[in-house]
Amino acid sequence: MDKFVVKGGTRLQGEIGTGGAKNSALPALAATLLTDQRMVLRHIPRVRDVRTMQRLLVDIGAKVEADGECVQIYVADVRSPEAPYELVKTMRASSLVLGPLVARAGRARVSLPGGCAIGARPINLHLAALEQLGAKIEQAHGYIEATAPHGLRGATVRFERITVTGTEDLMMAAALAQGETLIENAAREPEVVDLAALLGKMGAQIEGAGSSTIRIQGVAHLGGADHTIIPDRIEAGTYLVAGAITGGDLVVTGCVPEHVAALVTKLQAAGAEVAEVDDSTLRVRAERELRSADVVTQEYPGFATDLQAQYMALMTQAEGIAIITETIFENRFMHAQELARMGASIRLEGNQAIVAGKKELTGAGVIASDLRASASLVLAALVARGETVIDRVYHIDRGYEKIEQKLAAVGAQIQRVD
Repeated sequence: MDKFVVKGGTRLQGEIGTGGAKNSALPALAATLLTDQRMVLRHIPRVRDVRTMQRLLVDIGAKVEADGECVQIYVADVRSPEAPYELVKTMRASSLVLGPLVARAGRARVSLPGGCAIGARPINLHLAALEQLGAKIEQAHGYIEATAPHGLRGATVRFERITVTGTEDLMMAAALAQGETLIENAAREPEVVDLAALLGKMGAQIEGAGSSTIRIQGVAHLGGADHTIIPDRIEAGTYLVAGAITGGDLVVTGCVPEHVAALVTKLQAAGAEVAEVDDSTLRVRAERELRSADVVTQEYPGFATDLQAQYMALMTQAEGIAIITETIFENRFMHAQELARMGASIRLEGNQAIVAGKKELTGAGVIASDLRASASLVLAALVARGETVIDRVYHIDRGYEKIEQKLAAVGAQIQRVD
């Protein structure tokens, strides 16, 4: 099992690039199941979750050809509309194939999703939405079985709470449903907008993506498309925090500044200088002492829950008391205990973490509990005195492509060991 060994104390300087968005690539890959025509997807990150999704598509019946960041997929027939547990047990996004499979093949059998232990992700919202489109849902032996032998039909669906994957799953199902589907209280994330753009290229009729109301007029068939995935806003945000926490001067390229605006606002409130170089580049400098700034995670365009752990690491190096409130997932503070092993002062009270800084962190042996917790431990290790060994970095490989190589290129003393 791989580990990261990090020696702290180095100021990061230089340019670091952002890859394609994992959370956009996964629904885009699932969308290829909606057509029997060739699909070309570009800027696909070579991360663990993406590889798992590609293997799942092959299992279902797809031909997948990957050449670097370009993936060509051809699903002439849905041979086996199933996502088995053995294949998807490490990936939360397995539920994204439910909608496309039911819409195209009339049935799907999907294992309940695995992945990070950060709390409940209510797949019941997906299932209730698909039932409103006419699917029959049964759950047994850890699997969800959905059938719609006579096809899906449009309906008005209002999500009780905002769900990104639920919105994406329903968009894909509704694209081939009979009649019109109206999704209310829809997620507004950039990844949802990106999926709508891809489906539009395939011939889907979708209006309102990026707002809380999405209208979809179903069509009989969808065709192939050539689409480039948007940059990963969480990866970009992680690197911005890396520049700030090390007192560095880091240029983050290949990103969309608008997508990380909430983080940029908080970094500036904490005393870091963040400037937009151009429409795909941000520069972060932190030459002054950082100061504490509270944050509350929210759905987009609010502060992303996927950046909460990284921000917590930053606040350990800021003067004062910062209150971090997590409103999306109820169990997303597991990194706090590991940060405390390194010397951080963090008190947990329900869905709030009270971080007292500035604390000198020291190297220690720590364990990554989930994808973004892994990133927070790497960031803390960059400023810790001495050597930190981070175990279970397979979590970070789910969403970051060669993060240790990218950080090393801008001055970090980090290496992967077997």
